[in-house]
Amino acid sequence: MNKKLAAALSGGAVLILTLSGCSDDSSKKVDDWAKTFCSTAQPQFKKITDANAAIQAQTRDDSKPADVQKTDSAAFQQISDAYKALGAAVDKAGAPPVKDGAATQQEAVKELNASSVSYANLKKKVDALNAGDQAAFAKGLEDIATELGKISSTGDASLKKLEAGDIGKAMQKQPGCQKQTPSAPASGAGAPADDSASPSASASPSGSASPSGSASPSASESPKS
Repeated sequence: MNKKLAAALSGGAVLILTLSGCSDDSSKKVDDWAKTFCSTAQPQFKKITDANAAIQAQTRDDSKPADVQKTDSAAFQQISDAYKALGAAVDKAGAPPVKDGAATQQEAVKELNASSVSYANLKKKVDALNAGDQAAFAKGLEDIATELGKISSTGDASLKKLEAGDIGKAMQKQPGCQKQTPSAPASGAGAPADDSASPSASASPSGSASPSGSASPSASESPKS
């Protein structure tokens, strides 16, 4: 039942969006910035991956509405917290050594924080759904999936910008910004269907820190009890 929401997550949320452009400094400084950011951000990318995998695990046709609601609520909160922490990581790393680095840093922090707020709002909406009314619950998930799709589409454009720059290339070399593997699901939770449960190419700019392919309630299907 959680499939449509999972599909919406595949677009990915905002990562660092504006950290692109031509480096006006040495490659060592670029690499140093990427290392500083990625080492701090790695745990947050892992949280996003795990949250997506948890939602994906609730896409089975026999998933109960109450279980889907509980899982999605916790996952959205986890993703919200992760994006807030990523904003703090960009802030802590300082202005990247690219043209207008200070401005791009500020914009990145602003947009990461905005993503955090967006996911927190999705959590509130999931919490407000009536899991006892299957039809209403499915419709509510569909509306949430639509809203999530808008958030994801914004992040996708941002990731493309990031991939084009020297900072993006440097980040791809860092272990902390490379693909994360979801933690094993709790007993009985069900394993994610496939690698789509993790952020697209994961935590690295090329598809990365945005929840990709993952986890969303298929609002088009009525929850089964």
